[in-house]
Amino acid sequence: MAAPMDLELKKAFTELQAKVIDTQQKVKLADIQIEQLNRTKKHAHLTDTEIMTLVDETHMYEGVERIFILQSKEVIHNQLLEKQKIAKEKIKELESIRPPLQSYCVQMYQPSSQVV
Repeated sequence: MAAPMDLELKKAFTELQAKVIDTQQKVKLADIQIEQLNRTKKHAHLTDTEIMTLVDETHMYEGVERIFILQSKEVIHNQLLEKQKIAKEKIKELESIRPPLQSYCVQMYQPSSQVV
């Protein structure tokens, strides 16, 4: 009688560990994505800061795949602001996902330590 219970318990514990590992990987992925978005936002901000110091008549080119397209300073400025805005929104979204995932990991570990 004890052997089937042990097998069920072992199976449940293994499934629990797999879920916790999966959740931890999701948290790490979110952290990596947040870092990348912060770098993108910072790069766009620094580029925009430098562009705004230039004269309005300065020729600026936007890289599009393998070609460069002549754009006005205002268009480039707006694109950089939009890039910063999008990065900020995605960061906010990812940061809102992280706490529930982390609390899920904590909740999963607490019952498992009590069972063993």
